[in-house]
Amino acid sequence: MLSTTPQDEHIFTIAEFTRMVRNLLETHFSTIWIEGEISNFICPRSGHWYFSLKDETAQIRCAMFQSCNQRIKFQPEDGMHVLVRAKTTLYEARGDFQLVVSHIEEMGIGALQRAFEQLKQKLEKAGLFDEKHKKPLPAFPHCVGVITSSTGAAIRDILHVFKRRFPALPIIIYPTLVQGDLAAQQIVKAIEIANDRNECDVLLLSRGGGSLEDLWPFNEEIVAHAIFNSRIPIVSGVGHEIDFTIADFVADLRAPTPSAAAEMISPHQIEILNQLDKHQHYLVRALTQRLEQLKLSFAGLKKRLTQCHPIVQIEQQTQRCDQFEQRLMRAQKNQFERYQHRLQLLSRALNAVNPLATLDRGFAIVTHQSNKVVTDEKQVQAGEIITTQLAKGKIKSVVEK
Repeated sequence: MLSTTPQDEHIFTIAEFTRMVRNLLETHFSTIWIEGEISNFICPRSGHWYFSLKDETAQIRCAMFQSCNQRIKFQPEDGMHVLVRAKTTLYEARGDFQLVVSHIEEMGIGALQRAFEQLKQKLEKAGLFDEKHKKPLPAFPHCVGVITSSTGAAIRDILHVFKRRFPALPIIIYPTLVQGDLAAQQIVKAIEIANDRNECDVLLLSRGGGSLEDLWPFNEEIVAHAIFNSRIPIVSGVGHEIDFTIADFVADLRAPTPSAAAEMISPHQIEILNQLDKHQHYLVRALTQRLEQLKLSFAGLKKRLTQCHPIVQIEQQTQRCDQFEQRLMRAQKNQFERYQHRLQLLSRALNAVNPLATLDRGFAIVTHQSNKVVTDEKQVQAGEIITTQLAKGKIKSVVEK
């Protein structure tokens, strides 16, 4: 087969041709806006994003490098309808026509709202919203730190509430930006400074109302982690009652407005005085009752001590001795009377059989010289001596025939 290549035309190499096409694309389509649906989205370890944009009839490869995508507030997903700003180029290594994306935003729901929902889900899964991590607020704070703009309306409202409710409460203001690209970093720095100084026992993170974009510093992930890592409890009072930020979910307590946050933190001096009056009344009553109890206890102890005193014991024992002595004397007297009565009975019985009693009635007792009682005349002989015992005295006589 014969070659039909013209001898007078330039023959391109692949590298030359792809470079020429790339230059043409980048020259004539330097920056374009294009919308489409994301497909085949991947994010390798390098941090770059690679995906395709397509519509009903065509698709194009896209790349968004980390230096650009790190500023994006949401994570792209397949099926998401987006608007991108990009440069047209040619990836020479493969000869692929592609877009190098410098900005991307979601169509419809909005990029910020999408980023908000994605970060909320991420932090919720990480446990930053769990109630178990919420730190209790002091009932009577000694000092309150306020992290907000020093020139905004929020700080004036907050100070007014503190002055009205508890003017003696010390307030320390940690000024920071609350809007713009630098606000999130300044908020984090203010929280860290408050924790390092450890001057306050509660912090109030606040700003006035605004759009989602205005409130976005309070939706940044670095702010959420700073709130979570704070040793000092934080109350969030950002925007109006209908506004919700990531800071509200991470904070230890969420208030609907800056003024409401100040209300929650500061005790009311009138309420405190009323409570003090109640406690004083309770203490006086309790102390009075306790004093009466101690008086009764003292009287009982005094009585017991009196009863246990040695002199009292001696007196009681002496009295008992007297009682025993009286009982002994009565017993002795009774015993003596019984013995005396018995003796009288025995004496009467003895007298009844006593020979002497017979002598008193005029009788006599005659005894032989051998001391035998003579009851028969035959017991004696003439010339013997007998003795006659009379009631009073004795008579000796000689027996005669």
